[in-house]
Amino acid sequence: MDRLEAMSIVLAVAEAGSLSAASRRLNTPPATTSRKISELEDYLRIKLFDRSARKLALTEAGLSYVAALKRILADISEAERAAAGEYTAPTGELIVTAPVALGRMYLLPILEEFFAAYPDITVRLVLGDRILNLPEEHVDVALRIGVLPDSRLIALRLGAIARVVCASPGYLASQGTPVVPADIVGRDCIIYEGFQSPDVWSFGSGESQVSIAVHPRLIVSNAEAACDAARVGIGLARAFSYHVEPFVAAGTMVTVLDAYRPAPLPVSFVYRAGRFLPLKLRAFLDFAAPRLKARFAV
Repeated sequence: MDRLEAMSIVLAVAEAGSLSAASRRLNTPPATTSRKISELEDYLRIKLFDRSARKLALTEAGLSYVAALKRILADISEAERAAAGEYTAPTGELIVTAPVALGRMYLLPILEEFFAAYPDITVRLVLGDRILNLPEEHVDVALRIGVLPDSRLIALRLGAIARVVCASPGYLASQGTPVVPADIVGRDCIIYEGFQSPDVWSFGSGESQVSIAVHPRLIVSNAEAACDAARVGIGLARAFSYHVEPFVAAGTMVTVLDAYRPAPLPVSFVYRAGRFLPLKLRAFLDFAAPRLKARFAV
């Protein structure tokens, strides 16, 4: 039995919550996953999981064992990275994730200079609006919008981004420009599923905050599509300010209800806490963070 492999499988199953989900992540047949866990349980002479037709749950012994596994496997990972030279020279592949438009507009221009300064570092840039689990997806650093909910991660604050309501000049000319939040009641709105509670738009903050239930005429899967739909006159859309800046500058979109904008959301680099920080990650943070702070300050 490969104990390290079996330990990794147990941790994957515990985090995924099911054999099938963990098997998909590990690209391993479920029967193999189940057999490896059984072999480790036999070796340890304990039961790690309570299995039923509906769910898979850790036993009390399993909970303690998995907590120890996280520390052990993290130490092994750091030891391997140290042996590969990640802590002695800024070299190797750096995996970075960011929302699509934010990554294209803010990170890509920085990478050209970064590559010139650090020729031994390569970057895999994963752009998507789904929030990735950094340890599970082996991501080094994420550019994220919003408050950090996971205390196991470190957030390096870069600035803040506003949420705006926007529409095309033609739509506003024909339907009228909202003056107060209540004016959007009954209007055709375009909602983006990536926002929390997409069909309820909040305005203002603190005691002056008001929430309006909107009428979704169109539901899209990403913010870029919401802005495109608003730009062609389908209705009002809510987006982050960076989505609409080029169109506002070109005169093809207008922001409304600016006096009632909710409080801006923080933008941060987020990465895993650890005793050692790979030099490739430290080099990237030191290089990109001040440039992004200057960009968000504009």
